[in-house]
Order: sequence, then C-alpha cells, then structure tokens
Amino acid sequence: MRRTFLLELVMIVVAVAFLFPVYALITLSLKDPAQISQTPLALPAPPTTDNFTKAWSAAALGPSLMNSTVITAVSLVALIALGSFAAYYLARAKSHLGYGLYVLFLLGIVLPFQLGMIPLYQLVTDLGLIGTHAGMILFYTGIQLPFTVFLYTGFIRALPREYASAAQIDGASHLTAFTRVVFPLLRPITGTVLILNAVFIWNDFFTPLLYLGGSGFETVPVSVFAFVGQYVSDHGLVFAGLVLGALPIVVIFLLLQRYVIKGFSSGLKG
Repeated sequence: MRRTFLLELVMIVVAVAFLFPVYALITLSLKDPAQISQTPLALPAPPTTDNFTKAWSAAALGPSLMNSTVITAVSLVALIALGSFAAYYLARAKSHLGYGLYVLFLLGIVLPFQLGMIPLYQLVTDLGLIGTHAGMILFYTGIQLPFTVFLYTGFIRALPREYASAAQIDGASHLTAFTRVVFPLLRPITGTVLILNAVFIWNDFFTPLLYLGGSGFETVPVSVFAFVGQYVSDHGLVFAGLVLGALPIVVIFLLLQRYVIKGFSSGLKG
C-alpha cells in the first residue's frame, strides 16, 4: 500500500508539472492587462474573451489556419497513401531489393534533415515552389515518409498473410487485395500515423518560416511568431493567439489519442 501511495503521489506531481503551463496559458489569455500585472497566476475574475477577438483579427489567424489546414491535410493524405503502399511491399517482399529499400527508409529516420536543408531549399527553388502550398506538401511528404513507412511496415508484418492470399485466390489483384482487405485492417496504425504526423506538420516553425516567409501563405506558428513580436507588451493578446493556434491540433489529438497506443500494441485488435 505504501509503495502504491508513493507511486500515485509521484504521478500526481508529474501531472501537475505538465499541466501547469497549460493552466498558465489559458488563464493569462482570459485576463485583461490589469489582472495580468496584479495577479498573473490567479484565476481570472472576471474572465474576458476580448483577447481572442483582438488576436484573431490582429494576427490574421484565419488565413493562417486555412494554410496550415491545407498543408497538413494534403500532406497526411499523401503520407498515408504512399507510406501504406510502400510498407505493404516491403513487409511482404522477400528479395534483397526489398530489404535494401527498407534500410534506406530507416536511414531517412536516423539522418537529420538539417544535413540536406540547403540542397532541399535549392531544389524547391529550382522547381518554382518556394512560397507555395505545393512546396511545403512536397517537403513534408518526403521528410515524414520514412517514419510513416517504418510504422506501417512493422504493423503489416504482424498481419497474417492469409487475408490477402485468400482475396487473391478469389481473383483479386495485389492492388485490390491491399485496398479492400489489408488497408481496412490498418486502422489502428493509420490513426497513429495520422496524429503523429499531424502534430509535427502543424507545429513545425522553422521550415514554413524558411519556405513561406513573406509569401502571404504563412502557417499558424509563423503568424503567431510575428504576432508575438508585434504585441509582446500585451501578454493577454499573445497568449490568446497561442491558444487559438494550438486549439485545432489539440482537439484532433484528443479525438485520436487512443489510436497512438493501439497502433503500437494492439495488432488486429481494436
């Protein structure tokens, strides 16, 4: 009992440590400047939503949210389609070519993309995609594809081959067997791929700053960064902008968080 109590106490302390920044962020976003200067960490009395209204218009978060949504959504579709197809081949192939390709994908995870930052930027520039949604989608698809293939491959290897084999015996092609039989079984890992890639793409700051800065297609982190620099003296507006920028991806994460664990541990279950 004593050990259990100590473990629960440690868990409570850790939870408070993680939740305190969230509490401070939300609390400060609901206060006017006078409350922030007098009682910064106390509960707002009374709370105000004026900061959110001002932050929405001042930081132009509407267009930024649309840019982030388009880039994230299209990138996720491309990653799921390409990653699942590639992983199906790599998981089922018994040739040296399949193994070699899998090793190359693993190298894409190990090697930091900063090593190729300048060549990648030059490539996107030569393609005329700097300052466009297409350039960012191409970048994120290429950067996150090795990680996506790694997740899908491990999951597909745990699936019995008999599912696809039975479909092929009935006359289905490899493509039909994958799309109609295998891919629906990948729902848990697809949820994991979706949420992990979405969090990375949505929250990425450096790449959109480099590729989209000054183009009018800035994503939420870039817009919030410029907003913070412009309104740094008004902390209520700054924190309200941060809350608005983080809210969509937080909602998506809360809705799909159960798939993160399922994708790693459940196999065919769930």
